[in-house]
Amino acid sequence: MATPSFVSPGDREPVYELLRAQLEGLGARSPFYADLFAEHGITPAAFDSLDDLSKFPFTDKPMLRASQAAQAPLGRHAGIGTDEIIRVHASTGTTGRPSWVGVSRRDAATWTEVVARAFRTMGATREDVVVHAAGLTLFVGGLPIRDAFERIGSTFVPIGTGASEKVVQAMESLGVTALHSTPSYARYLAEHLRARGRDPGEFGLRKIFVGGEPGGGEPAFRERVESEWGARVTEGLGNADMAPVLFGEAPGSSGMRFTGGRHVLVELIDPESGDVLVPESGARGELVYTSVDRECCPLVRFRTGDRVEVTEVAADGMPLIRCFGRTDDMLIVLGVNVFPSAIRDLVQALHPRTTGAMQVVLPGPGPRVEPPLHVDVERGETGDDPELRSVLEERIRTRLSVRAQVRLVPPGSLERSEMKSRLTRSES
Repeated sequence: MATPSFVSPGDREPVYELLRAQLEGLGARSPFYADLFAEHGITPAAFDSLDDLSKFPFTDKPMLRASQAAQAPLGRHAGIGTDEIIRVHASTGTTGRPSWVGVSRRDAATWTEVVARAFRTMGATREDVVVHAAGLTLFVGGLPIRDAFERIGSTFVPIGTGASEKVVQAMESLGVTALHSTPSYARYLAEHLRARGRDPGEFGLRKIFVGGEPGGGEPAFRERVESEWGARVTEGLGNADMAPVLFGEAPGSSGMRFTGGRHVLVELIDPESGDVLVPESGARGELVYTSVDRECCPLVRFRTGDRVEVTEVAADGMPLIRCFGRTDDMLIVLGVNVFPSAIRDLVQALHPRTTGAMQVVLPGPGPRVEPPLHVDVERGETGDDPELRSVLEERIRTRLSVRAQVRLVPPGSLERSEMKSRLTRSES
């Protein structure tokens, strides 16, 4: 087998030619990249093969925010004028301040193509009736997802968030076969139904497509959701600044495969050194994206903050991945990197002794936390479980290599969300 790569052999030459053309014209239309390349002493002439991309500097979210602060509305990296932009989306990240993303007509068509490919990979068909229970406003997981399902030919039911009763009504009357939501909402909706004396399995869902946050690939989460709904879970992964969904998991596979085709170049890097890693089985690192033919807000070597593990290399050489956390969420306890999503997976694995809900309680802003790590965990409906606290603390210690202090709290006492679950909170 050839060296594992996110670029298929048949796409390597076309991707190289497209990216070479993009880099050659980037400085003229993006003052941001003209300055960044000059600062690092690099020119497009240095790009003579796909491997040469590693010579170019990274772009990160703070840089994009600074670019937009310097030149409103879309930044010095916009690349085209506002008269060529047909839609604007936004991501908020950890600061709460919008980071705007413009989309040209060609960019929108590209998004539709790559997102439809991802959902086809995840098992969507034209026979599906899909309830969309995720954001529909500025969120890139809204309108572009609609476009993709309509491209596939599925029947799309655009409900959005904060309307669980409408979701239930749709499932009762429209012959719904699939739900698209965050992992958190798939769990939330099951609890919502059970609190009203309904069994999620009675609605006949066959497919649950999840994304928007880490968690869809956690074994305990998946087992619980599939058991509750009697439906198959598959997940996708994307990025607001690059494309809504760029990876999709085929049913029965061990992870998500890249579905961006010739439009995005993906690298796996060591998050500390920045060195490019071979995406072979077992490799862990951060995903980095480069837009190959983007018109609005083209990005070179954009650090996503998504931490992934290569679970397998498929027969065609394409790596399959799982996302186990984000750099933004990572905590550091005596030099050990801890992702709250990993603690959640340990908690969920003890259902029904726990409800699966947990939060790490932080004394300060992080990411550095002095041990022990304080974790609130909802005990299960069965009542007191004298051994549960020590079992959880031991599992966190042995599997994550940090000392934790667990507090058991009543079922339903921790915050629930219809979007992304908040896995940490400030002690104050």
